[in-house]
Amino acid sequence: MQFIPLFKVRDMWEAIRHYTGILDFAMTCPGDTADSPVVDLGHEHTELQLTTYESERLFGSVVNIWVPDVDTLFARFISRGLDTSAKANSPVHQGPVDQTWGRREFYVTDADGNTLRFCQNIH
Repeated sequence: MQFIPLFKVRDMWEAIRHYTGILDFAMTCPGDTADSPVVDLGHEHTELQLTTYESERLFGSVVNIWVPDVDTLFARFISRGLDTSAKANSPVHQGPVDQTWGRREFYVTDADGNTLRFCQNIH
């Protein structure tokens, strides 16, 4: 069984720029454009769908993504222009944090409130 999260977005062009220009996703369906009501994205073994359909009323989904090195990944995203200022009072949005539950994590929240939690086990 495979799960593919669906994120509701207000501005498809901005969402595509965020996920493909800063994060490591790529558009996977050749026919998808910024005018498409649903866009498929992928990165390695991860898939994600973006939608502007009005019938999808939910905003603010959360997805955990397990990675081998959160520090290197965060630095890469910052070098590509990741803006952390919108969540200035949230340490996990400012950079990787060692959590009490045994994970090192950082969060990236898009303009529509969808959050990707990049996680690494602490050994």
